[in-house]
Amino acid sequence: MAIATRNNLRNVAIVAHVDHGKTTLVDAMLQQTNSFAEHAHTEERAMDSNELEREKGITILAKNTAISYKGIHAKDGPITINVIDTPGHADFGGEVERGLSMVDGVVLLVDASEGPLPQTRFVLRKALEAHLPVILLVNKTDRPDARIDEVVEESQDLLLGLASDMADDVPDLDLDLVLNVPVVYASGRNGSASLNRPDNGQLPDNDDLEPLFEAILEHIPAPVYDDEHPLQAWVTNLDSSPFLGRLALLRIFQGTIKKGQTVAWIKHDGTIANVRVTELMITKALDRYPTESAGPGDIVAVAGFADITIGETLADPEDPRPLPTITVDDPAISMTIGTNTSPLIGKVKGHKLTARMVKDRLDKELVGNVSLRVIDIGRPDAWEVQGRGELALAILVEQMRREGFELTVGKPQVVVKRVDGKIHEPYEHLTIDSPEEYLGAITQLLAARKGRMENMANHGTGWVRMEFIVPSRGLIGFRTEFLTDTRGTGIANAIFHGYEAWAGTINTRTNGSIVADRSGVVTPFAIIALQERMSFFVNPTEEVYEGMVIGENSRADDMDVNITKEKKLTNMRQSTSDTFESMTPSKQLTLEQCLEFAREDECVEVTPAVVRIRKVELAASARQRNVSRLKKQDAN
Repeated sequence: MAIATRNNLRNVAIVAHVDHGKTTLVDAMLQQTNSFAEHAHTEERAMDSNELEREKGITILAKNTAISYKGIHAKDGPITINVIDTPGHADFGGEVERGLSMVDGVVLLVDASEGPLPQTRFVLRKALEAHLPVILLVNKTDRPDARIDEVVEESQDLLLGLASDMADDVPDLDLDLVLNVPVVYASGRNGSASLNRPDNGQLPDNDDLEPLFEAILEHIPAPVYDDEHPLQAWVTNLDSSPFLGRLALLRIFQGTIKKGQTVAWIKHDGTIANVRVTELMITKALDRYPTESAGPGDIVAVAGFADITIGETLADPEDPRPLPTITVDDPAISMTIGTNTSPLIGKVKGHKLTARMVKDRLDKELVGNVSLRVIDIGRPDAWEVQGRGELALAILVEQMRREGFELTVGKPQVVVKRVDGKIHEPYEHLTIDSPEEYLGAITQLLAARKGRMENMANHGTGWVRMEFIVPSRGLIGFRTEFLTDTRGTGIANAIFHGYEAWAGTINTRTNGSIVADRSGVVTPFAIIALQERMSFFVNPTEEVYEGMVIGENSRADDMDVNITKEKKLTNMRQSTSDTFESMTPSKQLTLEQCLEFAREDECVEVTPAVVRIRKVELAASARQRNVSRLKKQDAN
């Protein structure tokens, strides 16, 4: 047994809260190492290759790139730096956990103004649990409202607080690593970094990212391996190719793997199959290139494994040794996803309508999404899908919608647990940044949602930061109301806190729904007659059906209306015929807003062309009977 080190390789993950500049920093690292061809056209935020990622401006999937560093600190030749770009939103935490399993250290980005936020705490805890060294990078030092010293201090306090919290769970935590975290100051957009602290609002005193590369080479350990150990490679991600089929992305821990080699494929259930590696590829910048062999520490893609899944192991056929499976936190939010059951189903040719198609698509999502669960609820046309948060599930539904599926989606619910015979529900740690004048409105809004304030700080800039512990139920539909109350200026971020006792009834919506009482086409005459008492989600000439939610009532109860009513015309001229009526424009709800708006007795109809809200029970008489029955039960 001889321990060896690959000094020409580093594996590092870039982690941060959402919108703190991870993907922009990776862009600068790729540009400054000449990773792209001289005349290659590259998009801004090149790592965000997914259409939805570009639209929403967030990273959804963890992706890897390889940088060949040949700068002044590469004294013994080029050094390959494998960089994992991870999502910053808490709902995609499973991607972060998967990304951290591939690396030997992390670069923690913190915004020079916003400082550590909930997701910063989450990714830092995961990194410390995995005993990964941390480099603190204070990004966006040129922001006018930067407060660099305070942010560094807050980040170090967070590190120490996490270390003390984890002392019992992780007894072998290296406190020296926690106390001596190196700090780099940078502006990712300008591609500059320095070890010297700039003044607030100023760029670093250096024009390139060499100080960051130096910190990575010095503080992120090179992969260590036993040169006599048989092959051990861990499947950490999946991809597909139109020519090669399913690709498995591997982190090789021990041994070497070669193209054409027969390896032992160790599955989750413990069974072992000997399979030949038909193709082996290594990453350079954003593309993959064929290679003949790869060694310890390399992150490679292999083909030839039709049904391989994340967390499985490739090993030596003569001495197969499995690696532990990837573990992720339990899901906290669930929603029912099923086939479209509305009267307007299948209006467009080519849409995917059947239960078999929906189930196959959900099973396909399970293969690559480690934080998702699909549970059979005893119905042939619907399934319960559990995930980390509302956004993660909404992204899945949006992807399916764009692929041509027609779906019925239930209102998001929390995943409860029974502890000592009592029901416990998930709680979130909510951080809010807002102008001071909205402090009262925000406190009142969260009090109604059973939130309790944990901390409040005023930085003297006219903005206040508040921290709340809120039931996850209370945050369903919270964002729209919050943005309305703060005139669009408030910033809210939440992360899973833990399970606590059931908080009781939470009324998240005070206004009732306007429901169509018959099928037909919306008329301007009907909207003008009703618009003073309600706001609408539909436009004239749109088709509606009985039980479809077409607007929001100004009162708390639901109201059935005839939105298809036409003006009766006669051949007599009226004195008022030359007056013009103005019609208030309707509210156009996005998929996320529809999911927030829907009540317990409502669901969302999702088609590639349109998203509608409808009652679960379409017939008005059946809904009335249900209401009467519930009233009798409450009376008894």
